[in-house]
Amino acid sequence: MRLMEVMTIVLGDSLDDVNENTMPIKSLTTTDVSTQASSLKCTLQIPPRLPAFSVNGDFIIGGVFCLHYESESVIYNYTTNPETLQCTGSPTARELRFSRTLIFAIEEINNSTKLLPGIKLGYQIYDSCASVPVSVHVAFQLSNGHDPVFYKGSNCSHSGVVMAVVGDSGSTQSISLSRLIGSFNIPQVSHFATCACLSDKQQYPTFFRTIPSDQFQADALVKLVKHYGWTWIGAVRSDSDYGNYGMTTFLNAAQKEGICVEYSESLYRTDSSTKIQRVADVIRRSTANVVVAFLDSADMRVLLEELAQEFSPPRQWIGSEGWITDSYLMSFSFCAGAVGVAIQKSVIPGLRDFLLDLSPTEVAASSLLTEFWEDAFNCSLNKKSSVHLDAVPYKKICDGNEDIKTLKSPYTETTQLRVTNMVYKAVYAIAHAIHNAVCEKTNLTTLCKKQAGLESKQILSELKIVNFSHNGYPVSFDTNGDPVAFYELVNWQKSDSGVIELVTIGYYDASLPKGQEFLINRNITWVEGSLQVPVSVCSESCPPGTHKVLQKGKPICCYDCIPCPEGEISNNTDSPDCFPCPRELWPNEEKDHCFLKLVEFLSFDEVLSIILAAFSAFGACLAIITGIIFFHHRTTPIVRANNSELSFLLLFSLTLCFLCSLTFIGAPSEWSCMLRHTAFGIIFVLCISCVLGKTVVVLMAFKATLPGSNVMKWFGHPQQRLTVVSLTFIQILICTVWLVLSPPFPMKNLTTYKNKIILECALGSAVGFWWYLDIGKNGLKEKNELIEDLTGAGVSTEALSIKCTLQGTPRVPAFSMDGDFVIGGVFSIHYKPLTVINNYTTKPDPARCTGSIIGRELRFSSAMIFAIEEINNNSKLLPGIKLGYQIYDSCAAVPVAIQVAFQLSNGHTPVFYKDNNCSQFGVVKAIVGESGSTPSISMSRIFGSFHIPQVSHSATCACLSDKKQYPTFFRTTPSDQFQADALAKLVKTFGWTWIGAVHSDSDYGNYGMASFLDAAQREGICVEYSESFYRTDSRYKIKRVADAIRRSTAIIVVAFTATGDIRVLLEELAREPPPPRQWIGSEDWITDPYLMSFSFCAGAIGVTIQQSVIPGLRDFLLDLSPTEVAASSILTEFWEDAFNCSLTKGLISTDSGQYKSVCDGNENIKMLQNPYTDTSQLRVTNMVYKAVYAIAHAIHNAMCQRTNLTTQCYNNIRLESKKVLSELKNVNFSQNGYSVSFDVNGDPVPFYELVNWQKSESGGFKVVTVGYYDASQIKGQEFHINKNITWMEGGTKVPVSVCSESCPPGTHKVLQKGKPICCYDCIPCPEGEISNTTDSPDCIPCSGEFWTNEKRDACFQKPVEFLSFDEVLSIILAAFSLCGACLAIMTAAIFFRHRTTPIVRANNSELSFLLLFSLTLCFLCSLTFIGAPSEWSCMLRHTAFGITFVLCISCVLGKTVVVLMAFKATLPGSNVMKWFGPPQQRMTVVFFTFIQVLICTLWLVLSPPFPMKNLTTYKEKIILECALGSAVGFWAVLGYIGLLAVFCFVLAVLARKLPDNFNEARMITFSMLIFCAVWITFIPAYISSPGKFTVAVEIFAILASSFGLILCIFAPKCFIILFQSEKNSKKYLMNKN
Repeated sequence: MRLMEVMTIVLGDSLDDVNENTMPIKSLTTTDVSTQASSLKCTLQIPPRLPAFSVNGDFIIGGVFCLHYESESVIYNYTTNPETLQCTGSPTARELRFSRTLIFAIEEINNSTKLLPGIKLGYQIYDSCASVPVSVHVAFQLSNGHDPVFYKGSNCSHSGVVMAVVGDSGSTQSISLSRLIGSFNIPQVSHFATCACLSDKQQYPTFFRTIPSDQFQADALVKLVKHYGWTWIGAVRSDSDYGNYGMTTFLNAAQKEGICVEYSESLYRTDSSTKIQRVADVIRRSTANVVVAFLDSADMRVLLEELAQEFSPPRQWIGSEGWITDSYLMSFSFCAGAVGVAIQKSVIPGLRDFLLDLSPTEVAASSLLTEFWEDAFNCSLNKKSSVHLDAVPYKKICDGNEDIKTLKSPYTETTQLRVTNMVYKAVYAIAHAIHNAVCEKTNLTTLCKKQAGLESKQILSELKIVNFSHNGYPVSFDTNGDPVAFYELVNWQKSDSGVIELVTIGYYDASLPKGQEFLINRNITWVEGSLQVPVSVCSESCPPGTHKVLQKGKPICCYDCIPCPEGEISNNTDSPDCFPCPRELWPNEEKDHCFLKLVEFLSFDEVLSIILAAFSAFGACLAIITGIIFFHHRTTPIVRANNSELSFLLLFSLTLCFLCSLTFIGAPSEWSCMLRHTAFGIIFVLCISCVLGKTVVVLMAFKATLPGSNVMKWFGHPQQRLTVVSLTFIQILICTVWLVLSPPFPMKNLTTYKNKIILECALGSAVGFWWYLDIGKNGLKEKNELIEDLTGAGVSTEALSIKCTLQGTPRVPAFSMDGDFVIGGVFSIHYKPLTVINNYTTKPDPARCTGSIIGRELRFSSAMIFAIEEINNNSKLLPGIKLGYQIYDSCAAVPVAIQVAFQLSNGHTPVFYKDNNCSQFGVVKAIVGESGSTPSISMSRIFGSFHIPQVSHSATCACLSDKKQYPTFFRTTPSDQFQADALAKLVKTFGWTWIGAVHSDSDYGNYGMASFLDAAQREGICVEYSESFYRTDSRYKIKRVADAIRRSTAIIVVAFTATGDIRVLLEELAREPPPPRQWIGSEDWITDPYLMSFSFCAGAIGVTIQQSVIPGLRDFLLDLSPTEVAASSILTEFWEDAFNCSLTKGLISTDSGQYKSVCDGNENIKMLQNPYTDTSQLRVTNMVYKAVYAIAHAIHNAMCQRTNLTTQCYNNIRLESKKVLSELKNVNFSQNGYSVSFDVNGDPVPFYELVNWQKSESGGFKVVTVGYYDASQIKGQEFHINKNITWMEGGTKVPVSVCSESCPPGTHKVLQKGKPICCYDCIPCPEGEISNTTDSPDCIPCSGEFWTNEKRDACFQKPVEFLSFDEVLSIILAAFSLCGACLAIMTAAIFFRHRTTPIVRANNSELSFLLLFSLTLCFLCSLTFIGAPSEWSCMLRHTAFGITFVLCISCVLGKTVVVLMAFKATLPGSNVMKWFGPPQQRMTVVFFTFIQVLICTLWLVLSPPFPMKNLTTYKEKIILECALGSAVGFWAVLGYIGLLAVFCFVLAVLARKLPDNFNEARMITFSMLIFCAVWITFIPAYISSPGKFTVAVEIFAILASSFGLILCIFAPKCFIILFQSEKNSKKYLMNKN
C-alpha cells in the first residue's frame, strides 16, 4: 500500500507541475464578481470527468462503479501533457445494473413519506473504468466538485459537494477512494469491496460496507474445503488488493486447518498472455483436483478463456463471491459443479420494472445507456453511423422496435439479486444517516430541515449507529464498519436443458455459535456432474495399522503410509506414529488395536493334559490297587519277604508321586507353585528313601546268612524307619528354607514368545530348586572490438519556436561540476525526508531531507568525485575529454528519487528553447546510484524510457536482474539471489535449522527475504517467524517486531535489512535487551560501524562486499578545509555535526535547545572518527568507484579510437546515452586488481566475504573477515571459512538453534502436529529396526538374518546357535556317548573272551554280539547330532538313529523270543526250537531292520531332512537345525521303534515267571521299561524344548535308552563273568531254585 500512496502523490505532483505551465493552481486575483467581497477566484485546473448519471437534489450522494471493463492504455512520453484517461471496452451490464439500482433506491426514498420527507436526494454517478488513476480523479472531483470557476473566502477547498459515496466495486479502487475522501470526512459505503484490510479504522476511518469482509469469506471457504476432506489444493487469486489480501487470509486459515497448497498463483486481467497461459498450465499440470479461486469476475473470465483454449483435466472449482454468481462465466462447461460462497439472494420490489423502463428516446439522452443499447441490440441510435472504423462491422439503425424486456443480459437478470441488494442497502443506510441528522419527529409528524448546513462529518457519525430493516433485510455496521457476515453456499448445477444454473445449497452465518455457522441443506453436483465428492489429497489417508512418514522436501500433506512395526499399533486414521502395545497386549493382524495376549499354560482342557492326568490317575490307582493286594496278602511270604512296611510306605509315596503331577496342570497360583515343587521334592525323596531302604535290607539279608554275621541288628526296622525319616527330613528342611527365603511364585513369561504369555511358576531361588535336584544350569553415512558508428547532430542555429519553462522548483545538486559528458549520481546522503501531512487544500512544498547526514553515503558521493577526477587526470582513459558530474541527495525516499530522476533526464535549466517539444533528455550520459533497491527500481523505470544507463553500487534486489522491466539497469554489487543463497548455505553449514527472520519492508528486503526463504526451504531450514518493518513505521510496529525476537525460541536471527531500518530495530531492542541472539546479517548493514555500538549484537556474522583498497582515496576524503566546506551546504552540515560547531558567525541553537560554538578553524578532520573518514573497510565504496570506471570505459569505447600508438577521443561529437548503454554491456577491464564486467542481466560475478563482529583490543567491535563465498566456483566449493569465528556473547562454541535436537542413530523423527518440519520428537526404533543416520525420518527393519544392537543404530549378524562341540553340554553328551560305545565294546570283548562259558552261550551269543554292535552304533549315532547341521549330517542323524535302534530292538526281541522258545522246548513233545533256530533269529532281525531301512529310504527319497536356519523361535538369534523334511517320515521312524519296543516289552513280561537263574527276560523287561519311559518322556520334552536343546533332548533320549539296555541286559552277566565265576557254570544256570 505504501507504493500505491507514493504513486498517487507522484501522479498528483506531476499533474500539478504540468498544469502550472498553462493554468497556475492558484489564480490569485482580487476580482469582484458578485455582491460578496470574495478574495479568491478558484479555477478548475484540468478538464472534469462527466458523471454517467446525475440529478440535483438537496443532498447529493456520490456513486462510483466500474461501468467499463478497463481504461485505455497510454504510454507516457514525458514531453506533453497527458490526456484524461478514457474508458474502453464494452459496458459492464452487471455494474450498469448496480448504478441503476442506486438511482432506483434514491427515487424510491424521494417518494417516501416516512424517510426524509420533503427532502430530495440527488446523485452523481461516475464510471471508474476499474482503474485506480480514474478512481483517484473521481474521488477528487466528488470531494471538490467540477465547477469551472467558483469563489471562496479563504482557500479553494470545496469539500461537502457530496454527503456520502456509494462504491467502488473493487477493493483496490475503494482503498484509493477511501484514502482521499477520508481526508474530508466523507463517508464511503461500498457494496462490493471485500478486502479485509478495509476494516482497519486507523487507515480507513470513513469506510463502511454492506457486504461482509473477506476475513469471513476466507473462513467460510476454508471450512468448506475442510468439510469435504480436501487437504491438497491449488490456489489462484487476482493480483489486486482484493485477491492478495483475501488469499493471504485464506491461506493462513487453511494452514491452521492442516490444508496444504500445491501452488498459489496470481494474475490480473491486463497481464500478458504469456503470464495468463503460465497460470493455466500450472492448473493443468497440477495433481490437486480442487482449485480455490479468489478472483474478481473480470480476472476469472480471462483465466477461463485461456483454459478453454486447451483441454484441462477435470477440476473442482471453489469460488469466491467475486465471480461465483457471474452468469457469463457459467458458459464455461468445464466449470460445472463449481461451489462457492455468495452474497445472500434477495428481492427488491419494483426494481425489474424500473430497469426495463427504458425506451430508445430515453436511452439516447445518456451516452452510457446509448453504448449499452447499441451493444445489446447490435444497432445504432445515430443515423450518421453508416461508416465503420477499425474493421468494425456496419450496424443497422435502431428502428424503435427493440424490446428490452426480451433481452437476455446481466443487466436485465434480476433472479439473482445479490450484490445489487448491497447497493440498495448502502443507499438506504446513507439516507437513514441523513434522516437522523436533519429530521426530527414532533408528535406524529417528521420535520426535516433542508437548509441545515449539513456536513459530511455528521453523516459519518450517524452512519456508525444506523440500525434498521428494509424489505426484511437488516442493515447495521459494527465498530469496523462491517455488516453481519452471511453467505449463501451456491453450486453450479446443470439444468434439464443442459444449461448451468446457480443453485443455493446452504448458508454460512458468522453470527451463530462456533461450529454451527455452516449448514448444507441440498445435494451438490460436483465436477463433471458427479454426485460423489471428489478426492483431492496429496497422499491417501493412512488407515489404522499404519503411520505417516513425510516425503522428504514436500508439504506435510504428502507422506507415505508405513505399516506399524511388530508389536505396535495405530488406531486412528492418519496417525503420525505407531504406539507400542502394553507388555501383556499384542496387535491384531490389521495392527489397529491391541488385544490381550493369549495366556498359555498346561490346562486341564488340553488333550495332552487329559492324557497326562489320566496316566497320573491310572498310576495312583495302580499303586492303590497294589497296596490293597499287598494288604490282603500281607501274611504271605512274598509280601513279608519284601519288607511289607517299606513296601506299603513305598506304595503310598508312589501314589502321592502320581497325584503330585496333577499339581503341575492348571493355571499356576501362589500356593500351587509352592506345592508342586516342594511336594514333588519331598514325595520323591520319600519314595527313593523307601527304595533305598529296601535295597539295603536285601543286601543286609544276604550278608546275614554268612556265618557269624550280626548285621541285621544294625539295620532292623527302627533303623529302616530312621533312614527314611532322616533322608526325607533333609529334603523337608531344604524346601522349608527355599519357601521362607525365596519361594516359587506364579509369573507371566513375556519374553520367550512375542505374541503370547506363558503362565508359569518362577523358581524364586534357583539355588533352592537345583539344590534339591542336585543339578546346575547355564544361560546369550574475455574485449569487444571498437565500434566506429560515431554519428551525431550539431546544434541547430535556426530560430527556435518553443519556449520551455521549468514547471516545478528544481532540486539543487549536492555536488556538481561541468564537463564534456556529465555523469549523474544519486545517494541517500540524508536519513529520511521531512514528514508532511498534506491537507489537499494547498500546493505541497518540495520534499526536504531531514535527519543526520549519513557519513557512509557522503563517502560514496566523494568516492564518485574522486574517481571522476582520477579519470580526468588519466592519459589513457578518455584523453582530452573532461567528465562532469551532478550528484543529488535522494533522502532515501522514492518521491525524491523520482524527482531527481526526471531532473537528471531533462535537466533543471529554468528556460530553454526547442524546435518541437520540451524534451531535453541526454543531459547526463549515465547514472551512478541509488544505494537502495526501491528508489533504484523507481529511477530505472524512468531512465529506461530515455535509454539512460543506470549503474548501481548497492541496489541488490534480485528483481532488478529482469531486463524486460529494467533494460538499462546495471550494478557492480551482486544480486541478492546470490546473497540469499550464501546466507542459506551459511546457516546450513553451522547446523541451524530453527531461525527467526526480519527484513526491510522495501523491495530490497522483501525480494531478498523471499529469495532467502526459498533457499532455506530447499536446505531444510525452518523459520519460526518472518517480520517486516520500515524505518518510518510507528514505534508500536517496531516494538512488535522486537518483541517477536525477544519471545522466540530461535537463537539465530537472519536480518535482511537496510542499514537505516536495522538501526531503528536495534535502538528499540536496546531499550530492553533480548536474550542472547546470534545475528546473521545481509551486506547492507553488517559492516556499518555505528551499529557495532550495540553490544548485544556481539559475534554477528554475515556476508558483505569484498574489502578493497583505493589508492589516494583517504587523502582525497581528508583534504577538506573549513573554507572549502563552507562552499557546500552538505559539507557544511556534515562539518557542523561532526565537530559540534557552527561555520556561521554567532551562536545557533540545536533541536535540543543547546547552542553550538563557532568553528575556530582548528578542527582537524584527520583526527575525526566517523564513517566518512573510515577507509579501513572499503567495500561498497569500491562498487561506486568501479561503477564510475565502467561508465568511463563505455564512453571511451564509444568516443575514442586507437591510431598507431595514440588514442584519439572526439569530444565534439554528440553522444547519445543509448550508445553508452550499448557499450556498457561489453565492458571488461580491471582496475586496481578488481575485475569489472556484466553478464546478460547486468550483474557482476558474485563474490562475498564472510565477516564477523569481534572484540578489538580497545574493547570495541571490529569487522574481521573469516571466509568467502565465490559463486563462480564449482557447486559445493563456493563457501570457505579460513579463520576462527567469535559467536554471540564472545563465545567460541557454535551456538545451537534447532526446534528439536537432532535425532541420534537408533531413533527416528516424528513430526509434532501443527508445527514446521524442523519440530519433531525422537522416537526409539522399534525392536528389530534400526536407523544409522542422524535425523532419520524412519527406521529400517533388519533383514531376516540380522538383529539390532542395543543402540539400534546397526544390524549385526544374529548369532548362529547349534549344539557345537565347544559347549560344555556337548562335551558332556559326547563323553557319555563315547563312554557308552567303549562300554559296549568292552562288554563285547568280555563276552568274546568268555564266549565258551555257559552264561555267554546260554544267552544266545550271536544275538548278544549283534546287540552289542548295534548298541555301539547307537552310542556313536548321538555324535551325529552334535555340530553344525549339514545336508548329509541331517539325513544321517535321523536315519542312522532309526536303523540302529531298530537293529538293537530287533536283537532284544530275538533274545526274548529265544528265551521263551527255550523254555517251551523243555516240555514233552515240544519241537518249537526247530521253528526258531539261529536262521530264523537272523531272519527276524534282518526283516525288522529292513522295514525301518525301507521307511528311511522313502523318507530320504520323498522329503529328506535338510539344514535350516530357524529365525522364528528367537528374534535375536538363529537356530541352525535340521528340518524334518517330512514330519510323517520322522514320526514313522519313531513309531516303528516304539512298536517294536512295546512288543518286546510284552514278551518280556510274559517270560517273567521263568526260573530265576536263567531268567534274562526280567532284565529285558527292565530295559524295555526304561526304554519306553525315556521315549514317552521324549515326546513332550522334544516339542517344548527350544533351539539347540531340542537336539540335546534327542541325544539324551538316545543315550539314556542305550545305557538302559546295556546296563540292564549285560551288566549282571559281566558281573558274574568277572566277579562270580562260580556262578558261570551249567549247574548253576540249570538250578531252578
